[in-house]
Amino acid sequence: MSTGKPRDHGKEQFWRTKVRQWRHSGLSVLAFCDQHGLAQSNFYAWRRTLAQRDAEVQFVPVRLAPEPKHSAPATTSALELVLDDHRRLRIAPGFDGPTLTRLLALLEEGPPCS
Repeated sequence: MSTGKPRDHGKEQFWRTKVRQWRHSGLSVLAFCDQHGLAQSNFYAWRRTLAQRDAEVQFVPVRLAPEPKHSAPATTSALELVLDDHRRLRIAPGFDGPTLTRLLALLEEGPPCS
């Protein structure tokens, strides 16, 4: 879904946060937007855009690391992603691609709101 303009990651992050806050608020979209000074049309447009982006197939950089010499041999093959902050995500065989895509998007958002 390309409009020819580069994505504004700050704006995307802002709207991801707002949509997540709305989901946890228990409020209607109208009430949430009124409370936060947001235009309802912008909220709906961004909610739709973010859902479409989350559904897209995304590629992330992968770095292969050698097996540590002291580890026991794996009984099944799996993937391990090392994220920018050195967190590791182990993915078992037969994983669901769309779920992994949504998980990676959530991990890139940063810490959950309180």
